[in-house]
Amino acid sequence: MKNLFTFICLGIISFISFSQEKTQDSTKTEKLETVLIKAVRVKANSPITHSNLKKEELAKRNLGQDIATQLKFLPSVVTTSDAGAGIGYTGFRVRGTANQGINVTINGIPYNDAESATTFFVNLQDFTSSVENLQLQRGVGTSTNGPAAFGASLNILTDVDSDEASTSTSHSIGSFNTRRHNVKFSTGLLNDHFIFSGRLSQITSDGYIDRASSDLKSYYLQGAYKDDNTLVKAIHFAGSEVTYQSWFGVDRDTAINNPTFNPAGAILDDQGDIVGFHNNQVDDYKQDHYQIHWAQRYNNNWSSNVSFNYTYGRGFFEEYENDDDLAFYGLSPVQIGGETITTSDIVRRRWLDNDFYVLSGNVNYKDNQFDVTSGLFYSTYEGDHFGEVIWARFASDSELGDRYYFGVGKKNEFSTFAKADYRLNDKWQFYLDLQGRFVDYSTTGQNSDVADFIVDESFNFFNPKFGASFKLNDKNHFYASFARAHREPNRTDFENGSPRPERLDDIEVGWRHNSDKLALNINGFYMDYNDQLVLTGDRDLSGAPIRTNSGSSYRLGVEVDANIAITSKLNIQPNFALSTNKNRDFFFQRNGVLTPLGDTDISFSPNLIIGNTIAYRPTKELYLAFLSKHVGEQYMGNIDNEASLLEAFFVNDFNATYNWKVNSFIDNIDISLLVNNVFNEKYISNGYFGSFDFPDSSSSTGVTTGFFSGFYPQATTNFLLGVTLNF
Repeated sequence: MKNLFTFICLGIISFISFSQEKTQDSTKTEKLETVLIKAVRVKANSPITHSNLKKEELAKRNLGQDIATQLKFLPSVVTTSDAGAGIGYTGFRVRGTANQGINVTINGIPYNDAESATTFFVNLQDFTSSVENLQLQRGVGTSTNGPAAFGASLNILTDVDSDEASTSTSHSIGSFNTRRHNVKFSTGLLNDHFIFSGRLSQITSDGYIDRASSDLKSYYLQGAYKDDNTLVKAIHFAGSEVTYQSWFGVDRDTAINNPTFNPAGAILDDQGDIVGFHNNQVDDYKQDHYQIHWAQRYNNNWSSNVSFNYTYGRGFFEEYENDDDLAFYGLSPVQIGGETITTSDIVRRRWLDNDFYVLSGNVNYKDNQFDVTSGLFYSTYEGDHFGEVIWARFASDSELGDRYYFGVGKKNEFSTFAKADYRLNDKWQFYLDLQGRFVDYSTTGQNSDVADFIVDESFNFFNPKFGASFKLNDKNHFYASFARAHREPNRTDFENGSPRPERLDDIEVGWRHNSDKLALNINGFYMDYNDQLVLTGDRDLSGAPIRTNSGSSYRLGVEVDANIAITSKLNIQPNFALSTNKNRDFFFQRNGVLTPLGDTDISFSPNLIIGNTIAYRPTKELYLAFLSKHVGEQYMGNIDNEASLLEAFFVNDFNATYNWKVNSFIDNIDISLLVNNVFNEKYISNGYFGSFDFPDSSSSTGVTTGFFSGFYPQATTNFLLGVTLNF
């Protein structure tokens, strides 16, 4: 089937290309850097809903917070931070879809972890400093590499080097003892063909939550060869993160009365009272990325790109376990003074050691009517999961380095696509995108519960997409599109049941208006799911979200974003998303009985999200902005239970930048200030929710269902102040 689909796709592109190869194109020659991401990006007039952020926009608030936090003012986006201040473990949702449903690529290479499908931006330390631009596509979007986009896709392009040599150094300080330092350099163009550049960074922070510290180190190196028709880039970026765990959350009362309390690492006495905290209850992980890209332009019509990637990740998280069973770790009871000891305080580490390889290539043909891209993608992943006991109060017969569980996960993916934009005339443009994905996933050995964990599954998906754009005049464009996506379950899904793959049909209809004073985008969407893997609200012992197939569900909504020029110096950029997000005919096991609940709200899916930026530039050098975000109430579960309710919140930030032209040894100095949560709002953007059954003789079924919830309070008023020296 793989070969058949490949043949069909390549046949389509070959036919179109052959029929057009004699047509000469008078359009402007594309920059070679765009060829690197052409397969996963869409153009401004595409029938795909999207937002773009350029380097200059990112730089205004780039003071150490990670990429997820940088996205928080875009339409339909909700961000959260375990440590409360945007440094360390963070996450984001788009249209209610969490990290596991958002495809992220860096220069067209998948960044999502192959097994969990999640993106861990904590492993991209200070990466915003090396981003040229990014595009967030909402909905299914265009065909991309790696896991399917089930709510959005984020495409990141790293630095495009200038021909001019440069050096800069940035330094930030802020609340919670936050520090960010980096140095960047570029050689400029050497011998008319070569450019070398790089960055070295360190970020440290104590975090808003107690002991939620971060120690982040990273570097980015890039070498490029280019001429008029060839661009070869070798990119290597790597980093290490040591973050004190803060994914445990707190109950509602604690969130209100003691919001910074962190139960992670608690050491208990015999009465169960906290007598201290383990000082190394950390997540310690390193990740190295190697990318090679070759973009080639053959003439004004033909270009190609070939990419190779290798990612090496390894690390652990360490836990102090109070009075744990020795037998769980394969340890024998201990005899002391005639007493048999079967439990002990233990410090354990759970490890992940993985390798990820990618090979992809695509070819593009473009003329005055057609813009056609076809490509192939292959990836292979292998990850070792194992656990060690590094200390025990009663060590029994353990040896340092013993593993109490060991398992291996393997995932191979092959995909092929062909997509085309066809310009019929000055008014109409059509879009067609066909993709096949073929995934094999298997596991052997045990999981962290010391249970046999054996999976051997294959998935074959066909994902068609098509749409049309209509240009009414130079100011008004209309578009409509349909896209289908399928997505395989992740490792945690298999650990928690027998999951089924998801399917999504996404319909998007929109209007784009552009004039001198107003840029306006209005988009309506209907996302119809079959077996959507919705978040239950609960988390496993590793902090990973637990999901379940919900049967039939949908998301229906409208998104509006605008840029309004009030004067030449003042503009406002409002956006809002109004939606309804429902599970159809949802069932829940309550008090021992499977109970129909009818239509319920999908977890973590607020019906209203509003953002706004008021930007004022009184002089060319000074930029002032007031940024606001309102997120409506949302349930953390799928049963509309009040214990799972996250209340609505409204937060405001203030951002100021000043560019001081020095024109001496220092070319210019950029000064930036970011005040987060100006009005000291006490709010919670994330949490967890679950249920449990306990015996109850008064119940007709003999059991009663109880509920529990946890919350992640976010930081009150805090600031970051930075300076960048450009040489």
